[in-house]
Amino acid sequence: MPIPPARTSGNAVVCRQIVKEFGTGDTRTLALRGVDLDVLPGQMTLLVGQSGCGKTTLISIIAGLLNVTSGSLSVLGEDLIKTVGTQLVRFRQKNIGFVFQQYNLLPTLTAVENAAVPLIIAGQPRRQALEAAKEILASVGLANRMHQLPNQLSGGQQQRVAIARALVHEPRLLVCDEPTAALDAQSGQTVMELLRRVALQTDRAVIVVTHDNRVFNFGDRIVHMDDGIVTRVEIPNH
Repeated sequence: MPIPPARTSGNAVVCRQIVKEFGTGDTRTLALRGVDLDVLPGQMTLLVGQSGCGKTTLISIIAGLLNVTSGSLSVLGEDLIKTVGTQLVRFRQKNIGFVFQQYNLLPTLTAVENAAVPLIIAGQPRRQALEAAKEILASVGLANRMHQLPNQLSGGQQQRVAIARALVHEPRLLVCDEPTAALDAQSGQTVMELLRRVALQTDRAVIVVTHDNRVFNFGDRIVHMDDGIVTRVEIPNH
């Protein structure tokens, strides 16, 4: 039976029966086995579960970086299954920020230049883009590191540059893959407080994949995954 299009119902993200396969034949791997998930605006949603359970695959699909094998997906009211090519690229540039676990910084650019990349790609004048990047870097505690190259920064500092880059264009949906993994407790707290402020804006939503139980108290909803499906959704008492 065909899967009906996801109904947004005002939600930032609506996944219905999302399936993702990699490979074919003997190498076929079923990464997601029918995920149903709602992400609400004005909230931070944490995705938790053992390594290999499908969390990163799921957020990559939500961010438009991977195609689904089957299922229905609405992101910020857009049917992402039908959004392809240049239209998808423009939608991501305008609406989605993604924090990669491996940072993905450009090694020949300074911290402020890396953070400004999304604005420059979007056509903003370089000077304005750099000024905006300076502000967001200062907000993540890197005011005195913005002119250094990635190889002159610690892992934690590189992660904060990556977060600044994801925030600089003020995306409506921010997706983070283990944003505190390389940070000490204090830096992790600072980053999560910043992400929390972003999440609490009514027209925005934040999804965070994490193994770090130190940050569970920041989540409005904690979505537990196992073996490619959502097993339960926990709503903490704040």
